[in-house]
Amino acid sequence: MTSHRASRRALLTAASSLSALALAAVPAFATSSPAQIATAKTNGVSYLRSLQAADGSYAGAGLSNEWAFSAFAAAGTASVDVTPGGDTTKNARTVYRNLLATTAWPSTSPVVTDYERGIINAYSAGIDPARVAAGRNLLADTYAYWQNSAPGYWGAPSNFNGTVFALISLGGAKTQTGVQRIPQPLLDKSVATVRANQHNDGGWNFSKAEGDPSALAAGSDIDMTGAAMASLCVSGVPATDPAITKAKGFLKSKLVNTSGAFDAMFGANTDSNGWAVSGLNACGINPQTGDFLTKAGKTPVDFLIAQQFKPGGGFKYLPSDTTPSAYASIDGLRAVAGGGFMAAPPAPTTAGAPQWVATSGFTPGATAKLALTVDTGSSLKVCSVALTPTASTTTLGAVLDAATTSATPAGCVTSVAPGSGSGTITAVNGTSNSGSSTWKAGVDGASAVAANRDTVINLGDTIALRYGS
Repeated sequence: MTSHRASRRALLTAASSLSALALAAVPAFATSSPAQIATAKTNGVSYLRSLQAADGSYAGAGLSNEWAFSAFAAAGTASVDVTPGGDTTKNARTVYRNLLATTAWPSTSPVVTDYERGIINAYSAGIDPARVAAGRNLLADTYAYWQNSAPGYWGAPSNFNGTVFALISLGGAKTQTGVQRIPQPLLDKSVATVRANQHNDGGWNFSKAEGDPSALAAGSDIDMTGAAMASLCVSGVPATDPAITKAKGFLKSKLVNTSGAFDAMFGANTDSNGWAVSGLNACGINPQTGDFLTKAGKTPVDFLIAQQFKPGGGFKYLPSDTTPSAYASIDGLRAVAGGGFMAAPPAPTTAGAPQWVATSGFTPGATAKLALTVDTGSSLKVCSVALTPTASTTTLGAVLDAATTSATPAGCVTSVAPGSGSGTITAVNGTSNSGSSTWKAGVDGASAVAANRDTVINLGDTIALRYGS
């Protein structure tokens, strides 16, 4: 494994780590034919199946293979159908869900990208990331890393990678019925941050560049450019937006005429090509036509398919390699299959297996977390709220009361009126209802209605409280 690949993976796995993300495959009809792509998908899935451990697992310590779930979904394979030797009791989805539900996951010193990769792969596997278990809400876990001192960033601002994958994961993790559950003002705040970090050449890098002329003038990274493009498009930015067209121009400038590869920082490789193609896929940009068909008649998809061993199905990292790489095989398959960085789970073929699994209610007396935003129109507060319900459901009033003392980051809710009982909420954080401007609440992307203390809140609900007409 090269140092570049190891450091990049570490940012999203051990050391850290679609429109958009619930993507349909992007059609590709230029040089690699639909039949060739279908064969590459079939063989790629077979290789990823071979990586499953005897206990059914993919995730583990260090640089594990859990990203296979997003590749499986993009290729049309449900993770619940992936079993070791046909043992359905050890299917990949159930084993991964059990891991995510443990208190020991992800580590004793987690960072925001741990939870972001959890969202991406849980969602792709058909596990509602907000309802993994009574004590595991991956959306709320991520909300805890919002930066009050640098609004728009998630986790340490110096690690810009964490903000990009916050948008990819939060924007991509729709409800089980396909509704955007994260409020658009929250996504927009981080979209502005991604824009501010775009380098002069049109791409992005893993580290923060905003406000630093030297960093903005530095050369960009192929991999991160693909991820940043996806983060914008999954958050509602159209492919015609100047930020996306500039990024396309950067990627085009790095195309190798004779192979269709992108000339990445450490040379042409499957992982970088895969990330770039996934970014194009997420934005609905065909990677086999127009700007991405070279004069020699090659495309990035051609390069990826040329990197795949036949008939084994694994992808090599470098053109000179003689054995497949697990990570390259995941990134290569996801991209060739037309996927972004995550996708809605396909319908399972296993008899009786549902498309989605989720925990339905709070466990009375057990601590749970909920994701909350409080938006006055001029100020946006974001936090994860820890509370201990006494029943299988709770109320909006109880959530706001808990937020005054147990929100991360702190300060999300400083006061709420009335402070007890039921009825209409008349003031939050000192801002009171006035005329047509009142407090409203939306749950899991549903239309906002008048905020009431006795509004029922279920396990995993994403709560958006906003003030206005």
